[in-house]
Formats: sequence, C-alpha cells, structure tokens
Amino acid sequence: MRASARNFALRIGVMLTVILCALWLSASPSLAQTAPPRTAPATGTAQTPPKATATPAKQTTTQYRAPRTPDGKPNLSGIWQAINDADYDIQAHDARPGPLVVMGAWGGVPPSLGVVEGGALPYRPEALAKKKENEANALALDPVVKCFLPGVPRATYMGFPFQITQSAKFVAFTYGYDYASRVANIGLKSEAPVDSWMGWSKGSWDGDTLVVDVTAQVEDTWFDRAGDYHSDELHVIERYTATSPNSLLYEVTIDDPKVYTRPWKMSMPLYRRLEKNIQLLDYNCVPFVEELMYGHLRKVQTPEEKAKEDSTLPTQPSNGPAKSLDEEP
Repeated sequence: MRASARNFALRIGVMLTVILCALWLSASPSLAQTAPPRTAPATGTAQTPPKATATPAKQTTTQYRAPRTPDGKPNLSGIWQAINDADYDIQAHDARPGPLVVMGAWGGVPPSLGVVEGGALPYRPEALAKKKENEANALALDPVVKCFLPGVPRATYMGFPFQITQSAKFVAFTYGYDYASRVANIGLKSEAPVDSWMGWSKGSWDGDTLVVDVTAQVEDTWFDRAGDYHSDELHVIERYTATSPNSLLYEVTIDDPKVYTRPWKMSMPLYRRLEKNIQLLDYNCVPFVEELMYGHLRKVQTPEEKAKEDSTLPTQPSNGPAKSLDEEP
C-alpha cells in the first residue's frame, strides 16, 4: 500500500511538471516578441538607442464652447474689462514717475511686461523719433488728456468697462469712457465715407471667433500714454474669442506701413464684470477739460479794472433820454 501511494504521488508530480513546462513553452514566443533584443555593442563604438516604433498618443485639448445666440453664434454679450497697464504703455516698461511731480505716487506709472508680442515695436527710424517726442510731451499732446475719443484698440484697455451687445447682423461696443461707441456690421462690404475717431468696423465670424476689421480712423489717436501712435493708414484687425464663461481672448493686429516696417500684434484677456448690479455708467469728461482747453480765452481782470470798465459803459441811449420800463413805446 505504501508503494502504491508513493507511485501515485510520483505520477502526480510528473504530470504537474509536464503541465508547467508546457505552459512556459507556450508563453516563450510572446515574451520573445515583447522583450527588446539584447545585443552587445561592438568594441570602440557607441551603442545606438533603438528607434521608437510606437505611435505617440494624440494630445486632446478641450476648447471652451460658449453659449449660443439664436443664430448659432457664440454669445459674447456682457460687460467686460481689461485688467492691465497697457494704457500707460503697451510695451514692457519699468515703474517711473508721472509727468506731474506734485502728484507723487498718484501720478506714477506702474511696471508691466507689456501686451505687445515679439518684442519692441517695429518703428521706422523717423517714426521712432516722433514717438519719443510724443512721450516727452504726452501731457500736452495725448488726445485723451483733452477728452477726445481714444480710438481702436485703445478704448478696450483704458481701464474703463465696456459692453458688448450682439445680434445676428450687428455687434455693438459701448465704452465707459466719454460716450465712445461703435457698431460692427456683420458681412458689411462698403467702405467708410469719411474718417472718424472710432473708425469703420466690419464684422465676420471665423469659427467661434468674432473678427472685426477696423479702418478709416483719424490719425490723431494714440495707442497709449507713452506716445505710441499711428498714421491715417492704420488698419486694425480685432479677434474676440470666448475662453471661459467669464473671459475673452482679445487679439489685435496692427498694420500701418507709414509708421511701422511690418505688422505687429498685441493680445490680452478680457474679464466679465460679475457684480450683481453691474451697469455701464457715464464718464463725461468734457466739463473736466474746459478750463484746460479754453481757460486761456477768459479775460481776467482785477476789481479795479472791472470797475473802471463798467464806468465807461453807456447808461442811456445816445439819441435821447432813457425811458422807464413802464412807459409806452
């Protein structure tokens, strides 16, 4: 009985060994296919790494899809504002004092990395000289100091909120500064009859991006307080793209062959104003500049000069005695 038991156990052990060997042999080809070959490098030569044969996985990016208007376009309506220091200087700049020493830190210029892409603006040599002259005399020459309209694109990043109101055929821009406004006509083909401060805006859609082609701006507007300027050949292409429920990407391409050697670009985010009672308020700056612009026309007199002048005024008509107001004519 003991011999039979040992024989039975031996047979069981042999069978298990055979099964394990068969499983190992069946798995060996797949292991040979997946394991990289190991070859010793030739003496005195560097080993070349094996080339990758696998196709890299595609990187998927999720683009924000804005709510739609009835005509199926992204709804960009709302009150927006740029939060940057581009109105001081669109190019990168250090902190510096302002033009009025008596204002101290109130009038200082904060530092900024700028919003211009690709480095310094490509000024023509003669145009760069004028830019420097503008900057040195900005307090007297910047049109915004005198409450003139800022033009495009400066109206976007002056620090004032602005409102976009959208329909299928029109996109209206209403700015919080000096009642500035303009309308981009979707699909407009005609050219501007005359130049104006805010230009002539033609609208179109490039996928989910609103494109506004702006021409016919007067040459008086500047891009910032640092004297960056343009000529009457300015051509502006704006692009507005929703990047989240509360932000837009604002991109601007500037082309002006009279002033710059090539087109250049600036970009910045715009943020939705989220206050529950937000509304666009008026900033009527005209009364603030009347003394600045027209005060020199006022005739200033001392009390003595005023009394002397009044004494020379006629008190009755020269052709007869003065009549009482109660007298009949």
